[in-house]
Amino acid sequence: MLSRIGESLYWMTRNLERADDTARILDINVVYMLEADEGATEEMQWQPLLNIVGADEIYPVRYPDKRVTVPRVIHLLTQEKDNPGSLYNSVRLARENARVVRDRISSAMWEAINEFWLSVDKHLKTTLQPWRAAEFYAHVHREVATFYGLAQSTMIRGEAYGFTVLGTLLERADMTARILDVRYHLLLPDLSLVGSSLDYYQWGALLKSLSGFDAYRRQYHGGIRPIEVVEFTILNPDFPRSLTYCLNGMERALARIGLVERGEVPQALQALRQHLAVATAHAILDQGLHEYLDCYLALLAGLATALQADYFEAHLGDVS
Repeated sequence: MLSRIGESLYWMTRNLERADDTARILDINVVYMLEADEGATEEMQWQPLLNIVGADEIYPVRYPDKRVTVPRVIHLLTQEKDNPGSLYNSVRLARENARVVRDRISSAMWEAINEFWLSVDKHLKTTLQPWRAAEFYAHVHREVATFYGLAQSTMIRGEAYGFTVLGTLLERADMTARILDVRYHLLLPDLSLVGSSLDYYQWGALLKSLSGFDAYRRQYHGGIRPIEVVEFTILNPDFPRSLTYCLNGMERALARIGLVERGEVPQALQALRQHLAVATAHAILDQGLHEYLDCYLALLAGLATALQADYFEAHLGDVS
């Protein structure tokens, strides 16, 4: 398989996952906006989203007065063409990469992602209003889930499939770490809210941002506790968005693709494995969750760089 094919498969699903994750956090925030504390300003509610997706630097460029409002954040993160990480651009790039690898994915997958892009392009030709946003984000979730379902049921479990899984899980791990870091930092210091209905709702919103609220409640029966949220989202090997689950899946995907002899990826994987293996929820919080996740994100970026060096900058003819 040529490196450009592997890279397109990887970025196809990585961009698709980014679109879905962006829609998820925006959707939860739109709902939370209706039930939030009356004292919470728009900036308090929506600035964290800019931090999570790394749009906090592009926002003041687009809006020089730096005033954070709901319509502005929704527009920037959903349909702003000059924002490389917007949902619009993520779906567009996913479709473009799928076009490159049409002969490596099933016809059903290509038709699904092509129709998804056409519907997104149509919906976002006009400004997406906050009261219409939830319906649009639900559409995004359904289309992404459809594509993933088709990939599961129609792709041969070979190299191509391995690259699609790799892109999905690396992007998912990155977003899980960012959501947990930003949300936890905002929630934990307000000790006056601990045990209140608002506290429960805010922690519930964090879990819903990761599609983990129902799974968490089935796993833990004593309400929502910060230490258990940390354990669930970082260390639980059975939760599909936990950092441990994502790493396990990436290792399996790379085993399917084949590791490059004397490559950089094995060392990058080992560093991530060691970072997760020695941790308990108590140890993570004692160290400082922000510090722990900051290190994790740096190691994950190192893995992405290693993948570029091992697989996407050279032909893969020597990989079985």
